Amino acid sequence: MRRLLTLALIAFSAPALAQEVTTYSLDNGMDVVVIEDHRAPVVVHMVWYKVGSADEPVGASGVAHFLEHLLFKATDVLESGEFSATVAANGGSDNAFTSHDYTAYFQRIAADRLELMMQMESNRMNNLAITQADIATERNVVLEERNQRTENSAGALAREQFVAAQYQNHRYGVPVIGWKHEMEQLSLQDALDFYDLYYSPNNAILVVAGDVEPSEVKTLAEQYYGVIPAEKNLPERIRPQEPPQRAERRITYTDPRVSQPYLTRSYIAPERDSGAQKEAAALVYLADLLGGSPFSSVLGQALQFETQTAVYAGASYNGASLDDSTFGVSVVPSEGVSLSEAEAAMDAAIAAFLKAPIDQEQMESLRTQLRASEIFAKDNVQGIARRYGRALTQGLTIEDVQAWPQILQDVTEADIKAVAAKVLDRNQAVTGWVVASTKEAR
Repeated sequence: MRRLLTLALIAFSAPALAQEVTTYSLDNGMDVVVIEDHRAPVVVHMVWYKVGSADEPVGASGVAHFLEHLLFKATDVLESGEFSATVAANGGSDNAFTSHDYTAYFQRIAADRLELMMQMESNRMNNLAITQADIATERNVVLEERNQRTENSAGALAREQFVAAQYQNHRYGVPVIGWKHEMEQLSLQDALDFYDLYYSPNNAILVVAGDVEPSEVKTLAEQYYGVIPAEKNLPERIRPQEPPQRAERRITYTDPRVSQPYLTRSYIAPERDSGAQKEAAALVYLADLLGGSPFSSVLGQALQFETQTAVYAGASYNGASLDDSTFGVSVVPSEGVSLSEAEAAMDAAIAAFLKAPIDQEQMESLRTQLRASEIFAKDNVQGIARRYGRALTQGLTIEDVQAWPQILQDVTEADIKAVAAKVLDRNQAVTGWVVASTKEAR
């Protein structure tokens, strides 16, 4: 036990382990990031496209995610399904994911198979060979995915409504998977137009992490990706922004499948911006102080223990987005407590937090937890690759990523109080009640 404690203290007090990160750009505009980690003969190969659901044409929601599925179909040299089968046959794993801001494809495999991954990934960047039959089949697949994840979940449907109310002009208000009635109409031409415009090297970032040498990666990248021509008509990434919200928006979502009524509130909040991540870092602390552990957080102590108003109370914030993000709080009332009573108790606890000083012991505990999290995260090569790829597609730089751990450590009580006063404004919030019947909406 003494030895474990000593190791823990070393981990928390030692400087974060430095990782060698090398960057360069190919002549066609493709950015390359190489993160060296020679502890195991494994490599993570990722291609991130700076396009997501928030960049879709109006009326074609879901096409970014739809195209992600279609990239596993045939190319001019690969049969449908052959890409993943080849990765698996070589002992690796692969997948892809779409968000509002990016679409990414990755493989985790033995380091000596990197060239094969580049060969196949670069091929499907420019030589996809989808057919009308692929469209019909895969459209049914994504519609079924929506049925399982959204249509069959009262909570998921409620969240869609709340987010749509939050973002009335920005495309963040449209679900990544798409609106069902628009997904049903997605066509071959919709997919090809999106692919031809955005799946180009000058709109992509190659991230390679693991047991590799930067010079080797550069040679392979130039050989396989460098020969793909840049897209001359790539549009500037400009999105419609939200106008100032001047009044609280409220929604009551009723669904008989709701087993326990609950309330949520989300506030518009700043994201991590390049060279200006201080507010985002303070919001990380604010989420934990307000609604982290039920034993130490403001909402947990006030609502779950002191008054037993709620069986759950929490807060959340994710600053990883290209445009304004949200800060959320949620409460599940105890039996016999109405939603209006729970909301009043939540507001009282937030108001008390804004007036009272922050416990310094709790602040130091959070610093230690965040520092440990940043250090331990370096053991996950795929997680580190994702961290850099996500940041670069959302407007941050390598320097911003590397500065983030220290920015977190430098957050003060004054920083937290300032950002709390700025963000926790009900005039820029959406409050939602989720109930099984109108009788519970009181």
